Amino acid sequence: MHSVYKKTVEILYLCLFAFLAGLIDSVVGGGGLIQLPALLVFLPQVALPTLFGTGKLAGIAGTSVSMWRYARNVEINWRALLPAAATAFVFSFLGARALSHFNADLLKPLILVLLVSVAIYTFFRKDFGAIHAPRLPQSREIWYGMLVGLVIGFYDGFFGPGTGSFLIFIFVGVFGFNFLAASASAKVVNVATNLSALLYFGYKGHILYHIGIPMAISSVLGSMVGTRIALAKGSGFVRKLFLVVVTGIICKFAYDTFLK
Repeated sequence: MHSVYKKTVEILYLCLFAFLAGLIDSVVGGGGLIQLPALLVFLPQVALPTLFGTGKLAGIAGTSVSMWRYARNVEINWRALLPAAATAFVFSFLGARALSHFNADLLKPLILVLLVSVAIYTFFRKDFGAIHAPRLPQSREIWYGMLVGLVIGFYDGFFGPGTGSFLIFIFVGVFGFNFLAASASAKVVNVATNLSALLYFGYKGHILYHIGIPMAISSVLGSMVGTRIALAKGSGFVRKLFLVVVTGIICKFAYDTFLK
């Protein structure tokens, strides 16, 4: 009886963290920073690939709903994003495969430098992402989108943390989108990378469905709340939350790289 109660409480806590992760991720990405540590804390006996797979099941549910809600309210450049998503799907799978042959921790110092650069640039460019003014011709948008899908897709499959934030920064800085449109666009690519990784983990049997499904429902609820807030508050709010989340990611990377 005590064991059943303990497992129920664990699932309830994990659902709470999945809700928070879905809320944050729907606006600026970075939900994995909340969800994965929670899984590690409450399920320390579970193998890491299974934690990743269970987390991906929850994550893709929230991200998919977020993408759908954005698509109803924000103009999404499907012409550029669908090729990007298709490329990201393929390279996310390849990244997940490559993970078994290389030590992903070697990337941490490089990613830390990139994240600090992103935060500094966004902080000092007050007008960054304030105006939606796409700057690439349609033909180049497709090729740039595929390049983004290749690089970010592989990174998400191989390592992952900060993927949504990197995507938003790229869509603002390179494509000229405002933060709201960039967040919506990031969800399209994120759904593809998450689906690819989920299929891989599912094929390998690394998903705890009795935990992942309740977490997925919670993530959907959080995503609905987060998307509604983002649409109501606009790009200025998304920019501020983006800086907060990126700062959190930087602190986590710095701790893992130099102190852990």
